[in-house]
Amino acid sequence: MHIAYFRQLPNEEQCAISFRVASERYRIDKVFNFSRNVTENVDASLERMRANIEKEVRKKGAAGKGAKKKGKAAPVEGAGEGLGEALPDVRVRFFDVEKNEDVRDVAFAELLSKVRDEREILLKVLDDDFRIDLNSPTVLAVSLPQSILAGFFVYPSKLEMVFTDKERSEFLWYRGKMPKSNNAQQIEWVLAGTGYSYMAKPEDVGHHLKFSCVPKNELKAGPLTEVISGTQVQAGPGQCPFEVRHLFTQNKLTNQYQFRVVTYNILADLYADSDYSRTELFGYCPNYALHIDYRKQLFIKEILGYNADIVCLQEVDGKVYDLDLLPVFKVKNFDGHYKAKGKTAEGLATFFDCSRFEVLDRQGITFGENLETLEPFQGLWNQIKSNEKLASRIKDRSTAIQATLLRSRQNPAKHLLVANTHFYFHPDADHIRLLQGGLSMLYVRDLYERFEAQYGLNRNHFAIVFCGDFNSTPECGMFRLMTQRFVGTEMADWQSNEEEAVRGVSLAQPFPFQSACGTPKYTNFTVGFKACIDYIYYQCDALRVNDVVPLPSEDELTAYDAIPSPVFPSDHVALVASLEWNHKSG
Repeated sequence: MHIAYFRQLPNEEQCAISFRVASERYRIDKVFNFSRNVTENVDASLERMRANIEKEVRKKGAAGKGAKKKGKAAPVEGAGEGLGEALPDVRVRFFDVEKNEDVRDVAFAELLSKVRDEREILLKVLDDDFRIDLNSPTVLAVSLPQSILAGFFVYPSKLEMVFTDKERSEFLWYRGKMPKSNNAQQIEWVLAGTGYSYMAKPEDVGHHLKFSCVPKNELKAGPLTEVISGTQVQAGPGQCPFEVRHLFTQNKLTNQYQFRVVTYNILADLYADSDYSRTELFGYCPNYALHIDYRKQLFIKEILGYNADIVCLQEVDGKVYDLDLLPVFKVKNFDGHYKAKGKTAEGLATFFDCSRFEVLDRQGITFGENLETLEPFQGLWNQIKSNEKLASRIKDRSTAIQATLLRSRQNPAKHLLVANTHFYFHPDADHIRLLQGGLSMLYVRDLYERFEAQYGLNRNHFAIVFCGDFNSTPECGMFRLMTQRFVGTEMADWQSNEEEAVRGVSLAQPFPFQSACGTPKYTNFTVGFKACIDYIYYQCDALRVNDVVPLPSEDELTAYDAIPSPVFPSDHVALVASLEWNHKSG
């Protein structure tokens, strides 16, 4: 028996209907899609469906008659003489098997109620009976990216499903050559891979890809949905410098006292995809290599290749988080959370390997929105609020901080508080960044002490890792605050803007920190600016560095003048370090 798929989402009055009519007699093979209001009478719904099907049958019948006149294929035997003029009746009806009668003159909602009560209701169309399947797993929308590179992961750029368990669903990838006719229906497909994501292979170059999905849940499967890539698979850019770095991280860490951390500003599309970026800021980078569909293939492969346990990202577009990072990382057993920078379309993302860590808490704030109300900030706020220009500028910033409390699955006594931030960038804002550093540590300290009390944690086994793009060089006050725990009133940063100068303010924080990757010459490398501004700070009384993945050489960074480039997806370099607990016993 054929299947007619009916779908009504909660709180919606429309019911979507989809079924395929394939009949040699009527010369038709077509999927029909309808949308009917549940308050409508079924007789009206049936008439609308009948009229549309009859229109298609007459169109196909007329085409068949024309073909006969031209000496082409004759009508199918039994289709009737003069097909297109004297067609058999097109009938469409709902039939109640138990009562052995048609369902008529009731609201569509009543029909759906019968189906929900597991009454056997058939949709009879032409010569076929269709079993009504209500709210099967369904793909609502699916598309593939505009750029597909051999040697990199490809996955749907959009995949919207309902009533579906993604983990149970079946995903297949095929490759095929477009024929000279340029008719995609004539492509001969060969199975290339399985799974939600697929690593495009060198032999795929010049081929189109087809993504096939059978949505499923724990009870049943839904209709097959397929989509063909609009572009061919292209050759990749050759070996990228990050692939050399991957040689140091070929395996996941297995020692229960060690974990690998990545921090990476991945360059938001918001800042890469503009006329100014293409012509001025990153004018040295080919336009195609600035496109997010190109860059995300590189940074996803790069990040996953570090085999990290904790990943802190900055400048993450909200759409990239939702449609790219989270779906692909979940397949790789990561979970994460996102914190937007105020109303800006980018923000912070922190991921962790679910096999290594259990998440106990997720937090995130923007500084400007909480300066006047968050209790830990009040002492510092009261010291600076009298300077109206300073107060206004720091309140207007969308700078955010994200915090994640993790418990080790292998050694449950071990807990990490992972902080992630991206400070304000402006050249005359050393004082703003230093204040944001002070606010960060007030916030982190408050969370640390709160979690310590809430979970009864031992400080030998509870440590802070603070990652981010701090937009601060090692000479700035933020580095001193973290590594020396104190910044006095004489710090030059306070005077970076005379009208907003910070006077009489010193900062202190109680935790001993070191920079896991030291102070490399460059973590940000553009034509206009080159410096070390990204860090993995770790609490060195509880943790120590096990190893650091070497950074790219200056020759690699300058191969295309600067970064981003066809082999570097960002203007920043990822920092990768493995940390180890000092105290082994819990």
